[in-house]
Amino acid sequence: MITDDIIHIIKESRSNAVRSVDFCRVLMYWHIGQRIVEEEQCGNIRAEYGIGLIKNLANQLEPQFGSGFSYRQLNFSRQFYLEYPKVNALRSQFNWTQYRTLIQISDKDKRAYYELEAANNNWTAREMERQIHSMLYERLLLSADKESVLAVARRERIPESPNEIIKDPMVLEFLGLKKNAHYYESELETALIDHLQEFLLELGNGFTFVARQKRLILEDDEFFADLVFYNRLMKCFVIIELKTGKVTHQDLGQLQMYVNYYDRYEKSVDENPTIGILLCSEKNDTLVKMSLPEDNNTILASKYQLYLPTEQQLIDEVEKVKSELGRDSL
Repeated sequence: MITDDIIHIIKESRSNAVRSVDFCRVLMYWHIGQRIVEEEQCGNIRAEYGIGLIKNLANQLEPQFGSGFSYRQLNFSRQFYLEYPKVNALRSQFNWTQYRTLIQISDKDKRAYYELEAANNNWTAREMERQIHSMLYERLLLSADKESVLAVARRERIPESPNEIIKDPMVLEFLGLKKNAHYYESELETALIDHLQEFLLELGNGFTFVARQKRLILEDDEFFADLVFYNRLMKCFVIIELKTGKVTHQDLGQLQMYVNYYDRYEKSVDENPTIGILLCSEKNDTLVKMSLPEDNNTILASKYQLYLPTEQQLIDEVEKVKSELGRDSL
């Protein structure tokens, strides 16, 4: 209908106008940063000179133009120009809040990863901040090397293993469930569906929702797979079973049955083998390994947590993985 078409044109134009204004603000801060750095260089780049310069500018500009030109914001502008010295390297889809978040990441590889993923997935400033605070980059490095993670983000290669895109642990703080509360799998499932957009963001690139409580008929018996997704990058179905208690070998066996069913009755010949994820609150890595074949690469157990991880927790996880790899090589 012509009305729907015109409504779409109006909304798209308004959205483009907002993005245009946002990027003009980014360019403004970039040029301010450039001018500050040029002035500092004329002052022989003395630290005390730079601090005094920015404070003096803030005292003059903030009363006239507002808090957007405070000492803190002008200092961000300076840092922005130093980190992004080429104006043609700036991304027009990013706003000032996003760039201000990125320049506070000192690790250049880590910053590049978040910049690439934010651009690839059209993250908002809030979504970008959430992924950084949940330590997405560090969690991916637990199961893949840095170059592989960055190559996928650059779209130079397609993930070859589920471990490259499935996170362990998964962080589900957006559900708002209490850390130590007792609840059932059905309650966790409902919470995930109610926050499906956030859950898809946590799952990562290429995931689309397919079904909840997918009914599987085996002769006279029926079973229900908790959640079914499809991953476009890996070209396969992904079945997620939820477990609020500790993982058992029976749980893994049931998930393996669901994966076998999808491989034999649902997937097409040009699709890759189905992946099964047992999302649990507790897991015994040795039990998982012993319950599955040595050449298994389609069934994974991933621990979930209802709060953002700390840096120390990630360090502990890295040390744990290194220790396990050392034992496996013996």
